[in-house]
Amino acid sequence: MFNNISFEYPYFLLLILLFIICEFICKAKSPSYLIPHLHIFQQSNKKSTLFTLVLKYIIIIFSIIALSSPIKINDSIISKNEGVNIMLNLDTSFSMYQQDLDENYTKNRFEIVKDIVKDFITKRVNDNIGIVIFADSILISSPLSFDKNSQKEMIDYLDIGMAGKNTALIDSVASSANILKDKKAKSNIIILLSDGEDNVSKIPLDVVIKLLNKYHIKVYTIGIGRFNTNILDLLAKESNGKSYFANSKNDLIKIYEDINNLEKSQIEQNKIVLKDYLFFYPLFIAVLSLIIFIYLKNKE
Repeated sequence: MFNNISFEYPYFLLLILLFIICEFICKAKSPSYLIPHLHIFQQSNKKSTLFTLVLKYIIIIFSIIALSSPIKINDSIISKNEGVNIMLNLDTSFSMYQQDLDENYTKNRFEIVKDIVKDFITKRVNDNIGIVIFADSILISSPLSFDKNSQKEMIDYLDIGMAGKNTALIDSVASSANILKDKKAKSNIIILLSDGEDNVSKIPLDVVIKLLNKYHIKVYTIGIGRFNTNILDLLAKESNGKSYFANSKNDLIKIYEDINNLEKSQIEQNKIVLKDYLFFYPLFIAVLSLIIFIYLKNKE
């Protein structure tokens, strides 16, 4: 029952010891009165019973206990306020059907990407992650969230062609930038993965770059296969990110590991202690005892 109870100001409890010492040492000298019928006062003093003496001790001791602020520790929470906001932009255009990343050629590009991305999400314990897929159109598969398990389950349901067959690469960056622009974090980043050149975006590249710079959003770009990666390189360079190129599954694994190391989150954060304050219990006992004590004294 009392396992989790402690005191915020335990040194105040030393006052109890001081009170007990003073009770025996700091005795006030009884004054002398030249008054007739002095025996009346003496008889009144004899009425100080053991009960009122106990009440006095209760008043003093429980008041000091209340002053020491007893608390009950319920739980502790690690606050995660130094994470990274990450938008994962994944290409789901038809070119992702190619089976050239796996040594056994048994999985297409997107199937391999999904496995690697789920592993990456697992490692980002302290981060707020969102997922966007793009092809002809842009689909926000998951808003920024700390619910990693739900996101990994949702990734299993993503597939090629869900957003069309072409590649609106620049539009996807603009969409993710709009999500991140008002978010406060240690860092806001977009990890953009694509295997083809942009061919259907409506938003100009220079407008997107200005948006990234205005809100200090970094873009890490990952190109898969053989195509002109000028746009990916430019997005990474202009946003102070980094550009990568992958020819195999192992390349992709190393790239996501490198990004994971570059964008470290502060794991040890503020510790929040959940506690109940219990000072009102001893305070109530002390006040109630004081009322009874005053009543008895006035009755004498």
